[in-house]
Amino acid sequence: MSNIPSDLKYAKSHEWVRVSGDTAVVGITDHAQAELTDIVFVELPAVGRQVKAGEACAVVESVKTASDIYSPVSGEITAVNQAVVDNPALVNTAPDSDGWFYKIKLSNAAELNALLSPADYKKQIGG
Repeated sequence: MSNIPSDLKYAKSHEWVRVSGDTAVVGITDHAQAELTDIVFVELPAVGRQVKAGEACAVVESVKTASDIYSPVSGEITAVNQAVVDNPALVNTAPDSDGWFYKIKLSNAAELNALLSPADYKKQIGG
């Protein structure tokens, strides 16, 4: 069973958000990385890019498939995790910590209310 950290909010498309003030860190869930299997490539958005909630803004490729990663919230990309570009396996080994994708300055904090709680996400994935 996937570990569901209690300090995260979740998008139905399997991205997570950890909020601190007006900035959020975004990554993909343990469930998502397990479904993708061995991740071999990560493409992240450019710092400074404006994204809207639900917009495809990153790509992960595994030995099985390539998948778009959607931003769970709107805002400006303020940092990317070069470590996952250099070592995509981090997404498999630490999806909700060291395997984060990017940081975003929130433009509409109310969008967080549309995301799933840990309990609701767990239900979505059959937990």
